[in-house]
Amino acid sequence: MEDLLYLTDLYDLYGALLTEKQQKCVELHLFEDFSLSEIGETLGISRQAAGDTIHRSQRAMEDYEARLGLVKRRRRDRGELDRIHHLVAELRQQGNEEIIEEINEILCRLSPYLDKDREV
Repeated sequence: MEDLLYLTDLYDLYGALLTEKQQKCVELHLFEDFSLSEIGETLGISRQAAGDTIHRSQRAMEDYEARLGLVKRRRRDRGELDRIHHLVAELRQQGNEEIIEEINEILCRLSPYLDKDREV
């Protein structure tokens, strides 16, 4: 499961750098849960070609990640922002609601990772 989440994160950040064929294969694999045979049938290629395309795509995205480290940074930032969220929630007391709300608004603007509807 963790491998699938990692591949999804890679695709989210680096998918636009893949060819259209690579993008379609990875999307069908990740988001539609198509088998290699189904991907091949849908795209008019062999099962082997579908598997090869997915593996080449994954290797390319892993190479981008090794050079740029965006997935690692995103995951680190997400963890730190979640920690801040929990710490601020522990500070909530009567009389400091406005300060807490201002902090929450700033965090939400800075982070696409936080759930905008979540209260601190």
